[in-house]
Amino acid sequence: MDLDAYTAAHRADWDRLTELGARRALNGAEADELIERYQAGATQLSAIKSTAGSTLEGDRLSVGLSRARLRFTGVSANVLAQIPRFFVAQLPAALYRLRWLTLAVAAVTFLVAGLYAVWAYNNPEVLANLGTEAQLAQLANEDFVGYYSANPAASFTGFVWTNNAWIAAQCIAFGITGVYVPFIILQNAMSIGTTAAIMFAYDKGDVFFLYIAPHGLLELTAIFVAAAGGLLIFWAWIAPGARTRGQALAEDGRALFTVAIGLVFVLLVSGIIEGFVTSQPWPWPIKIGIGAIALGAFLTYMIVLGGRATRAGETGDLSEFEAGSTRIYAA
Repeated sequence: MDLDAYTAAHRADWDRLTELGARRALNGAEADELIERYQAGATQLSAIKSTAGSTLEGDRLSVGLSRARLRFTGVSANVLAQIPRFFVAQLPAALYRLRWLTLAVAAVTFLVAGLYAVWAYNNPEVLANLGTEAQLAQLANEDFVGYYSANPAASFTGFVWTNNAWIAAQCIAFGITGVYVPFIILQNAMSIGTTAAIMFAYDKGDVFFLYIAPHGLLELTAIFVAAAGGLLIFWAWIAPGARTRGQALAEDGRALFTVAIGLVFVLLVSGIIEGFVTSQPWPWPIKIGIGAIALGAFLTYMIVLGGRATRAGETGDLSEFEAGSTRIYAA
């Protein structure tokens, strides 16, 4: 082999390989080109080594190949350095995938809750089955409001946070069964509807909405997201598309585990509002305004930031959360 002639013939290709390997982000066509040039360069390096041994040109090509390889295999680094990517890209992208299904779950929940409330309110025998008149009056006049201040705010916050986070995790973990999530949705809707019926029956309808709204706006939305995640896992098993069922469940399961982690933080915020805001003797516009701001921030994070991350190629799959991993698609 004439090494000089061989180098001259492939110099432009090697320079292009080095250039692509040094870029911070690549679009789809450039990523494909990088892989193709890596494969060709590996073959050319093998030819150089087999005929000329260790050479300066071969060493330079080897360095270029190593950099290119790191673009699609990753390099070990501090996991903490990847936390910003999780919150800025992976989590919002995973939430964005669930936006329409979350809306559907919310619509079904409110529809069922409304039907239960109207049915129970207009049928005294239904209310009678929920408790004695004294028990229902106690709930409407004292217990409903007292629930939010019966315990210290910090311990109450911890209780509602862990309870709601556990429900959200169960929705995603057991979503594949196909029955657990509908059961949770129906049970939640029944509880909201019957409680509303009792409160309205004792002329406490305004109290019901005023005490539910501050924390409930964000808390219920988080539960709806978790339910949507569970339903999506079930659908991945029913209709995997071009993937095998195992691949569909693995890929969607990893992405939705990202959602489960994120909802822990969202439900912590709703728990803080429930523990430290709902029971306060502040004007109701302030308390409900705090809840509305929290919900607005979450929806902005889910839809605006999530849409941007999705368009950039993010999937929310935690298998991509490797220490120091470098993406080969556009950022």
